[in-house]
Amino acid sequence: MIIVTCAIIRNEDNEILIVQRGENTDHPLKWEFPGGKINEGESEEECIIREIEEELSMDIVICSRMENVDYDYGIKQISLIPFVCDTLDDLPVLSEHLDFKWLAPSGLMEVNFSEADVIVAHNYLTAQLVNDEMPVRSSGSDGNLTDEEDLRSMVISMMGMKNAEWVATSAIDNPAIFKKMLEYSYSDDKKLAFHASWILTKVCDKYPDIIYPYLPGIVEKLGKIDNESAQRSFLRIISMSEINRISVRHHGLLADHCFAALKSGFSAIAIKAYSMEILYKLAVIYPELANELSATINLLQGEGSAGIIARGKMVMKKLAEISGNQNTGKSHL
Repeated sequence: MIIVTCAIIRNEDNEILIVQRGENTDHPLKWEFPGGKINEGESEEECIIREIEEELSMDIVICSRMENVDYDYGIKQISLIPFVCDTLDDLPVLSEHLDFKWLAPSGLMEVNFSEADVIVAHNYLTAQLVNDEMPVRSSGSDGNLTDEEDLRSMVISMMGMKNAEWVATSAIDNPAIFKKMLEYSYSDDKKLAFHASWILTKVCDKYPDIIYPYLPGIVEKLGKIDNESAQRSFLRIISMSEINRISVRHHGLLADHCFAALKSGFSAIAIKAYSMEILYKLAVIYPELANELSATINLLQGEGSAGIIARGKMVMKKLAEISGNQNTGKSHL
C-alpha cells in the first residue's frame, strides 16, 4: 500500500484548485488534487506542505484532515490522505503538471478525475453540506477577542478562511490583537506561529499601511526565525510592501537575508520565490544589485526546481526592463 497525501486547496473565493497529470504518468491527462508520497521520517502534514511548495510554489494553511481513501488501481494500491487547505496564492507555478483550474465546488463532480480523487471530491462535497450549516467559530458570548487564552486557542485551532478572516478583521479593528498576532508569529509553538503569521498576511492584504511601523523589527528578526512557515509569511508581507519606506540599513539587512536564502540549499521554494521578489524591488532602488541578483538566479538552474526556474525567468524579465543599459547578464534558465 502506497501512502499518498493530497490537498483540497481553497482560495478566497472558495474555489478549489485541481491540476492535470502529464501524458507519461500512471493516469495520463487525468485531473487530481495535488500532493505526493510521504518521505521517510516525514509527518503527513509536513509532506503535503512540502509537496505543494515543490509542485506549485504555493503557501497553504492546513484547515482539516479528511478520512483516508483506499483504492486499488490493479497496478498499485494507494491510501490517499486528503487535507483541506486554504491559500492566499491564486497563481500556482506548475513544475510537474500540464494545467490547473480553479473551480467552484459544484463543478468538481464533472471533472475527469483519477478514480481515488473522485471519491475525495465526493467526500469533500458531502462534508461541506454539513459544514456550511455550522456558524463561524467565535470567542466569547459577544464575539470579541479580548481574552488571551481564547485568542491563542482560536489561532491554534483555526479551521479555514472564514475563521482567519474573522480574526484578521478583529486585528484591523483592535491594535492589541494585531500586536498579539505579531507576538505569536515569533512563538516557538510552530502551529501557533504559522497560523498567526498567516493571519497577518491577510491583515496586510486588506490594510497594507498597518505593517509599516513594525517592518524594521520584522527585518531585524528574519534571520532568527527558525519556523519556516512564519518566515514565509513575513517574506510574503515584505514582498508586497513598499520597501522604500524602511531605512537604508534595513535594506542592507534584507538584501543579505534574501541573498543567503537564495544561495542556501535548504531554503523552501516559497522562501526563495519571495526573496527574489524582494531583491527585485531592492534592485529598482539600487540598480547595482541587478548584476548580483541576475547571477544568483542563473546559479539556481542547477537546483532542478521547475518552480524556482519559472519564478526566476519572471524576475529576470523584470530586471531587464529596469536595468536599461546596465549589464545584468543573460539568463540560462
